[in-house]
Amino acid sequence: MIYFSTSKSSTPVSMKRATLEGLAPDGGLYVPSELPTLSPAEIANLEGASFSDIGFAIAKKFVDGEVPPVELQRIVSDACSFETPLVRLDETTFVEELFHGPTLAFKDYGARFLARMTGWFAAEDRRMITVLVATSGDTGSAVAYGFQGIPNTRVVLLYPSGKVSRLQEQQLTTAGGNVHALEVKGDFDDCQRLVKEAFVDPELKSRLTLTSANSINISRLVPQSFYYAWAALRLREEHGLENPVFSVPSGNYGNLTAGVLAKKMGFPVGGFIAASNANDSVTRYLSEGRYEPRPTRRTLSTAMDVGNPSNFARLLHIYRGDHDAMARDIAATSVTDKETLETIRLAYERFGYVMDPHTAVGYRALQEMRREGKYIGTPAVVLSTAHPSKFLEAIEEALNIKVDVPERLRCLLEKEKRSTVIEPRFRELADFLNGLDG
Repeated sequence: MIYFSTSKSSTPVSMKRATLEGLAPDGGLYVPSELPTLSPAEIANLEGASFSDIGFAIAKKFVDGEVPPVELQRIVSDACSFETPLVRLDETTFVEELFHGPTLAFKDYGARFLARMTGWFAAEDRRMITVLVATSGDTGSAVAYGFQGIPNTRVVLLYPSGKVSRLQEQQLTTAGGNVHALEVKGDFDDCQRLVKEAFVDPELKSRLTLTSANSINISRLVPQSFYYAWAALRLREEHGLENPVFSVPSGNYGNLTAGVLAKKMGFPVGGFIAASNANDSVTRYLSEGRYEPRPTRRTLSTAMDVGNPSNFARLLHIYRGDHDAMARDIAATSVTDKETLETIRLAYERFGYVMDPHTAVGYRALQEMRREGKYIGTPAVVLSTAHPSKFLEAIEEALNIKVDVPERLRCLLEKEKRSTVIEPRFRELADFLNGLDG
């Protein structure tokens, strides 16, 4: 398996190089030369398999022998060592809880897999890897904790000042050790732009081995497909439900792109709902056929506040730029903050279930589609991307209840925040990176 850039002007590379580079030299995102598939027999053999065995079957197709199978299986098992529950809300609606990892967010799956893959490749080359990450919240903390204890690596996190929740910021700024937090006076798109500029800057590339742990990194993206395959097979085995639609809270569109990978590989996935907040560039594209990014708007579902999502380039590649083909697989709708709070209340009153704002956006989008007559009777899975305690203000505003904060988060509130404030100018980022070895 080789990987090439969505911009199509870079030389094809191995999985190792795609992982360690993160972004292609031409600024594009790495994609596989062809989408791997599993035969019906291979998928049938995975029925009843563990989560890590399903993940291993998928990872093998993308890694294609670059990591020995025994080592790759260990990497998958170690990265995905926590549970992934499917919670039934009603006859055909389920919530897949993706927040049972160390940082209580779905980003743990990708970050932990990427950290271990990076560690394996770095050990081969005996070099220091600098992991550069733009985050709107949960990515940064997942990366920070995913890379703890991984030799020959250091992490630099860029996050938008004042635009993440307090608990998220404490996770980003208290990891310490080989983790450095940069508080950018701008929005997430500024952070993402700075990261992209760093990867194509010849001076930095000559001095540092840079990689990314955002979903622009192919080794972050691949493991996110695991939980789509897991849920689709579990619904078939345990409930006799086929081809579910997945409602995906969508910001940078890595999560949804990973679901499309699972579907294209042959897993029994029916389709997707791209559930956005006010940052609805892709929603408007799917509805109108024109992609017109707008400046980022701040919402309650902060991790989805992305005006110009990077992974849209991968979706265009997978669907060969065919809007109609993409729209057949992916429906889309946007949800306001008012609707988000209403949905948190509704889910709690109806099911006794507490949703964080992102999960509420996903559930509301599904309900809106069903009101329009779509997916009625179709099994549906809402991806729950973060533990509600990470968004205490929104939950308490919606429900007027106190949410229990797990001890692993509660203890962070006592720690001292450590961050370096920078303007959203590339020169300030470059100066910081150049000073790491000083």
